[in-house]
Amino acid sequence: MTLDQLDLLLSQVQKPARYTAGEMGAVVKELKPGMLRYAFCFPDLYEVGMSHLGMKILYGHANRRDDVWCERVFAPDTDMQQVMEEMGVPLFALESLDPVKEFDLIAFTLQYEMCYTEVLNMIDLAGLPIRAADRKDPFPLVVIGGPCASNPEPIADFVDLVSLGEGEEISDELFDLCIKAKKEGWDKAEILRRAAQIPGMYVPSLYTVEYNEDNTIKAMVPHDGAPEVVQKRVVTDLDKVYYPETFVVPFIEIVHDRAAVELFRGCNRGCRFCQAGFLYRPIREKSPETVAKDAKNLITSTGYDELGLTSLSTSDYCGLEPLLDNLLDWTEARHVNLSLPSLRIDNFSKELMEKIDRVRKSGLTFAPEAGTQRLRDVINKNITEEDVLKTCRTAFAGGYTAVKLYFMMGLPTETNDDIKGIADLAQKVVDLFYSMPERPKGKSVSVNISVACFVPKPYTPFEFEPQATMDELREKQKYLLSCVRSKKISVSYHDSTTSVLEAALARGDRRLCAVVEGAFRKGSRLDGWENHFKPDAWNEAFEESGVSPDFYAYRRRYYDEVMPWDHLDYGVTKSFFIREHKKAMEGTTTPSCFVGCNGCGAQRLTGGVCKCL
Repeated sequence: MTLDQLDLLLSQVQKPARYTAGEMGAVVKELKPGMLRYAFCFPDLYEVGMSHLGMKILYGHANRRDDVWCERVFAPDTDMQQVMEEMGVPLFALESLDPVKEFDLIAFTLQYEMCYTEVLNMIDLAGLPIRAADRKDPFPLVVIGGPCASNPEPIADFVDLVSLGEGEEISDELFDLCIKAKKEGWDKAEILRRAAQIPGMYVPSLYTVEYNEDNTIKAMVPHDGAPEVVQKRVVTDLDKVYYPETFVVPFIEIVHDRAAVELFRGCNRGCRFCQAGFLYRPIREKSPETVAKDAKNLITSTGYDELGLTSLSTSDYCGLEPLLDNLLDWTEARHVNLSLPSLRIDNFSKELMEKIDRVRKSGLTFAPEAGTQRLRDVINKNITEEDVLKTCRTAFAGGYTAVKLYFMMGLPTETNDDIKGIADLAQKVVDLFYSMPERPKGKSVSVNISVACFVPKPYTPFEFEPQATMDELREKQKYLLSCVRSKKISVSYHDSTTSVLEAALARGDRRLCAVVEGAFRKGSRLDGWENHFKPDAWNEAFEESGVSPDFYAYRRRYYDEVMPWDHLDYGVTKSFFIREHKKAMEGTTTPSCFVGCNGCGAQRLTGGVCKCL
């Protein structure tokens, strides 16, 4: 695409800076013979994709090689897509403006099941057949990774390769394979056969699904030398792994507009609803010295005035207090705000609060997840009501007047008493504020309740559980609103329609490929956005495909059922999930991994045990 064509495109759309590139930190290379061209695609809008830390890491990681050029590609918004189609402009990469179909690898990171139709849309917009079997040429190859790759079956017919686990090492091995394939002229079948021998690389076309009469899976049968089980890749030493010294700095505001550094991967808590907490095991921490070095590099190179310390449970990082002392020595002088998402209620201290307040005070967010102790024990949250109130007392004494509390509804074994418990707990927080003589004078309190619909996910102890129906979820939402007695409490909740579809896609098998394609053909795309979501298109696609969403969303699974993802090994064993599910039904908790190893199995991936530094 020429610059004149780009100018004409951008003159007709909102937010043209989404498509211009040229940002500080963007990598532009001179094309050389034999160079591998790699389109890193995020199937959502620029503002969302540019906030994703994993994309930033892998973008820099690929571009450190002289023989690879990685460029970014984001989903165009509807106005941009309409103009592109009218002008006959195919999907293009930002850095070079070249058509994506000219690249060797087209890789998508899948963060959320509701992006599946957008993956198809971007492949189609690139001018390529959406089904992998119809793409006969050796290149481009379509690759997927990210958390949704843990069960890629609902999208398996559209992709050539699935990268399981962490991408820093496996991507180099894939690059080397593709460069050799291009040099020696391999056909696509040969490339796929050899790619299947890379540890952590799953090739869906090399597996046949056999079904039982009741539509459950009988077996996943590999052929052409593909392994029976594909095990995810993990980085063993986070102090030695690549981390970027700079980020691409966007021209427009994005969702998380800040520099970010990783503290650790994995989680020690074992909350039974949390897929990420199990997918990213085993637990591996970066040293405070490495984190501090990475942080200073990013702030210096990007000019950001906010630094996020990221992990699944930031306040569980063993070196947090000395790290904050180190960072505050220079961030305070530079007026850089420290952001600590994912704080735990049970280890939020006055000292921690004082440290994060020294630059800029913002609201506090915590996640009790359930309104009663009984249900918190079922989900293994391992916090008490007293922990919640103690933390809020500390926050109010420190000058805070606003607290946001995250909950879920539709959890296994949930009753109306548990729903009422959400409102009761919020009311106790309000009452606590007004009972404190040391509360901020002349100010009122604000407690915001945010309630998500529980979605059972693969690789969790609740993967066996049915999803609550839409009618049940809506009744629960109404009941919660009726239980709120104070104007100091506000309630927001998620749409139950998308939650049920998410549940079907999360635990689906290959029969859903026809449904995803059908929804795409009927105009579904950007389904994660309420203003784009088309439930009628999905309903018609299910009906025309002869597939029932209820079978995937509302059906209880038996322990001996073959799951669509059982041939993909993410470290934590199925026997552990069964054991944890039984304990959940008994209301029995499991302690943190830092108290003692609970035998989940993930430690075998690194040959050691999960531990704090």
